[in-house]
Amino acid sequence: MAVAATRLKWGLFSRPAFLTMHDIRAIRLDPDAFDQGWASRGVPTAAAGLIALDEARRAAQTRLQQAQSRRNEVSALVGKARAAKDAGAAEAAMAEVETLKQIIAEQTRIDAALSGELRDALAGLPNLPSPETPPGEDESGNLEVRRWGEPDSTALATDHVDLGTALGLMDFEAAAKMSGARFVVLRAGLARLERALGQFMLDMQTQEHGYTEISPPLLVRDQAVFGTGQLPKFSEDLFQTTDGYWLIPTAEVSLTNIAAGRILAEEELPLRMTALTPCFRSEAGASGRDTRGMIRQHQFQKVEMVSITTPDQSAAEHERMVECAENILKRLELPFRTMVLCTGDMGFTARKTYDLEVWLPSQKTYREISSCSNCGDFQARRMDARYKRVGEKGANFVHTLNGSGLAVGRALVAVMENYQDEHGRIAIPQALQPYMRGMTRIGADAA
Repeated sequence: MAVAATRLKWGLFSRPAFLTMHDIRAIRLDPDAFDQGWASRGVPTAAAGLIALDEARRAAQTRLQQAQSRRNEVSALVGKARAAKDAGAAEAAMAEVETLKQIIAEQTRIDAALSGELRDALAGLPNLPSPETPPGEDESGNLEVRRWGEPDSTALATDHVDLGTALGLMDFEAAAKMSGARFVVLRAGLARLERALGQFMLDMQTQEHGYTEISPPLLVRDQAVFGTGQLPKFSEDLFQTTDGYWLIPTAEVSLTNIAAGRILAEEELPLRMTALTPCFRSEAGASGRDTRGMIRQHQFQKVEMVSITTPDQSAAEHERMVECAENILKRLELPFRTMVLCTGDMGFTARKTYDLEVWLPSQKTYREISSCSNCGDFQARRMDARYKRVGEKGANFVHTLNGSGLAVGRALVAVMENYQDEHGRIAIPQALQPYMRGMTRIGADAA
């Protein structure tokens, strides 16, 4: 299936009527809270415009309902006038019915246009940050929560590209010939190490952390990527096929959409799922960034964690998810730090986000390897995912959470750089050796 050279614009996507995004009723009740939340994320004041648009929409709906009601009344008068053989009254009533039909058609058109405009405006606005999210304009406002492990200041600092190339196991030139930039060919020991990392992470999430393994679709429809927030705002970051499917940028899309359009029983929650999948990103907004090596690629492997919870479970589930991701790095004995992201650096759908950053000796800094976000009911509203409490008639929106557990390619980079020796070999972390059939290192005289 070929990938389209150009991506379809949002206007071609048929939006299901039930999609609610932000609750316009809540915006009307407390516009300042929404404006303050959006302002902290760099979004200009929006509530007044949304409310005005909603008022115009509701006025059109009122006029439509009044015209429909009057048409029904006048239609009944036509029959009465004919029964009374009052031709003049019947003709006048019929003329009014025709006028009302035109009014109904016009107000229907206005209602549809205003509803679509309001939907589109709401769809482009990010989630509101939680009260625990620190304010800030960019990554400089992120706060360190904790560290684990101590980077070895005396360690070798050869980067993963030079290490892998010298071993003859990492080939960017071959990948570029067939696919272009931001791809890599891994061979032999490194290919096996990448596979081992993915399997190790998946086993930990399923066997130790209680996540259910899922093998999900890699191609999804418009509604799925709208539900998780990639559409309409971030379509240029995705790849789309010629027949309208989207390649998933993360298994978050497929896993979270398992709850789309469903009403779950409260006792089913929390629902915890994990998957090891290829991920595909155009990196349209990352031009010039991390062009060397495997840090930022168009295709990569990732183990994803997704939780579907009740609102009162989600905060605790978020902390649990972060711990599950941290445990992977601890088992691999890779130094890392845990950061809470500020309002200006947080993703579109998130209320609160923790990033795990692993130490890379070649860069002498910590780099993101996992991002764990609590999205509240933001995604649930977009995909109509709800749950029902025992004994209650109505249904409420679930909360959704997602996290990397971990990005396999970046974990491979971290292992290579932190476990290198002076001979250009790479030691295998003890946790991975069972997946490598006893190999203890990769190199010329590896065992």
